[in-house]
Amino acid sequence: MSYKSLLKNGAIIIVASIFTLTACKRNKDATTTTPALTNADDNGGYASDAAKLDNNANDAMSISDAAVTTGASNLRITSGYPTVTRTTSGTDTIVIVDFGPTNHLCLDGKERKGQLIVTYSGRYKDSGSSHTITTNDYFVDDNQVILHKTVTNEGTVGVGQVTYNVTVNDSIIISGTDSVIYWTGNRTRTWDSGYSTPIWSDDVYLIGGTTILHRANGNVFTFTISTTDPLRVAVGCKYIESGTVVISGTSFTGGDRTLDYGYGGGGCDARAQVTIGTHTYDIYLH
Repeated sequence: MSYKSLLKNGAIIIVASIFTLTACKRNKDATTTTPALTNADDNGGYASDAAKLDNNANDAMSISDAAVTTGASNLRITSGYPTVTRTTSGTDTIVIVDFGPTNHLCLDGKERKGQLIVTYSGRYKDSGSSHTITTNDYFVDDNQVILHKTVTNEGTVGVGQVTYNVTVNDSIIISGTDSVIYWTGNRTRTWDSGYSTPIWSDDVYLIGGTTILHRANGNVFTFTISTTDPLRVAVGCKYIESGTVVISGTSFTGGDRTLDYGYGGGGCDARAQVTIGTHTYDIYLH
């Protein structure tokens, strides 16, 4: 079975963010008659931070996969960056993706500088193999991104269903405010369909696991994806198609938040529901 990177026509394709509540609003056509959301962290706060962290994580993994498997040819921008170098140290192979010391506009419209560093032993694609992704003065759109990820190929759980275990320890220093957001935890990413085809648009992932988010205001939130209803993320859809996440937080009143992306039957649409205690909110995700 062949390996396929998440690239198409030289453009970096980033898997949809796991938490796309960055800007959400009540569904004006909803039939619910619940009170308004009043918690400041609910109104875009923890969701926005989680989206930033998750977007950068998926971005780094996609770039790293492409650099290791295809080199620099599909990553280059007009100035010749990034460069990709490959060295060995004992049994380790080290791949450095260098975007240079100053900002360069990349094919996905983001500006990057600094380095992504991928370290692995053995064959990168083999079942049981693992690799780490770290950073060196790496910035995306002037925000410093600090990553330490370990990605392990767990083999297949079904026909074409390759599973990865991802240990997460990621931070972002926000430009202008120097505020720091970070999260730690563990994720599973199962390549549910599309692995063996030559096109990216049919790729679908099932995402599970738990992460703990620390906001700049000191509040802490735990994101736990349902084991029986994992997040279904299709590359061809900008929304999460289905899945359930429970969010608990130190600043919450009224109990945990349950986010259901499958509201209305699921599929590629902007509808979801958030439940807080006995109150349910129909929302649009944007």
